[in-house]
Amino acid sequence: MKKIAELKEIIAGGEFDEKLAQIYLDKDMIPYNRERYVKALDKFTELFGDQEVAIYSAPGRSEVCGNHTDHQNGHVLATSINLDAIAIVAPREDGVIELVSDDMPKEVINVNDIEQDPALEGTTTALIKGVVAGIRDYGFKVGGFTAFVTSDVLMGAGMSSSAAFESLIGTILSGLYNDMKVSSVDVAKIGQYAENVYFGKPCGLMDQMACAVGGLIYIDFFDKANPVIKQVPVDFEAHQYSLCIVDTKGSHADLTDDYAAIPAEMKQVANYFGEELLSRVSEEDFISKVGEMRASGKVNDRAVLRALHFYTEQDRVAEGVAALENQEFDHFLDVIKRSGDSSFKLLQNIYSAKDPLTQNVSIALGFSEKFIGEDGVCRVHGGGFAGTIQAFVKNAAVAEYKKNIESIFGEGACHVLKVRPYGGIKVVE
Repeated sequence: MKKIAELKEIIAGGEFDEKLAQIYLDKDMIPYNRERYVKALDKFTELFGDQEVAIYSAPGRSEVCGNHTDHQNGHVLATSINLDAIAIVAPREDGVIELVSDDMPKEVINVNDIEQDPALEGTTTALIKGVVAGIRDYGFKVGGFTAFVTSDVLMGAGMSSSAAFESLIGTILSGLYNDMKVSSVDVAKIGQYAENVYFGKPCGLMDQMACAVGGLIYIDFFDKANPVIKQVPVDFEAHQYSLCIVDTKGSHADLTDDYAAIPAEMKQVANYFGEELLSRVSEEDFISKVGEMRASGKVNDRAVLRALHFYTEQDRVAEGVAALENQEFDHFLDVIKRSGDSSFKLLQNIYSAKDPLTQNVSIALGFSEKFIGEDGVCRVHGGGFAGTIQAFVKNAAVAEYKKNIESIFGEGACHVLKVRPYGGIKVVE
């Protein structure tokens, strides 16, 4: 570990620029991240004094393909992005975790007092305790530390700020007390455990897996307890493409029923076959019974269409992975476009049927296709109905696309990102 003054000199003087370029893949972001790291070191000093510290990082994520398939234990293609949570960390011997995250109140937790407490559900305290408990239950060592955490992972934009935080805490404990021997997959599973059991949110594993493992990854959730995970080789920089996330400024208020209806209706189809999830019903059996299901009155038409999306989206995930493995990038982009079209037409998660006159996501998709033309593709991002869209855009066309789409949704609405090759990491010892 290094003293803060020494680290500041190294980072501010540019000696760390190559490492920043490797992590964030955007030379234009080097001054921003250089300043961000230095400010974080200053904040740690202000809060906890000058100590020997290490720096850790865990990224946000983006779903690339597999829209609304994970809750049916299906297939997903997801990636880490070059926005992250970083932590300035010093170990301590008294078993206490003392952590400040940006402008939030200080968290003080003893690693010997980490029992699950329903009164703490929905709090940062619960997430930290859950990760500590998970690390311990997996047979690894836990201990105290002092940390200042700062994050530029956008909240409410489908980038999984909570999963990034969980992955960060797991990676810190792996580095400080376990020689970085807690695998990234275990860090992800522990993060999900913390969020499910301690935080009280029944999330899937996709978010944590993308944040902890890093890079572009394929996940098969058929066996939820032991998902199949494969990193997919791709160099978006070599193809000169960037990932743009556009905030459509739509409100998520009153959309709970819309989100809940998607898994409920998919399960309605699965239940017709005596199964709980669509991944347990073959596509052939589903297609052979469509007429019978509709005639029975037990399954509505939208449920049938959403099930059809699930099956075709499963195939698209596999097709997209194969395209990238075969270096067929144009084919991959075509898969992403078809995924977006299916979400619009079959899954129907682009606008709420309760308010058909408000269509932020539809506007974003329609005008993105107009603005991008042959220079990229776009699709809904995450849960849908409001929030964000995703666009893969040629680097040469990004500036013009950003200007045009922000003329509709406002300055700063378009976030230009890169596909980060790393998950949770120790940045510097």
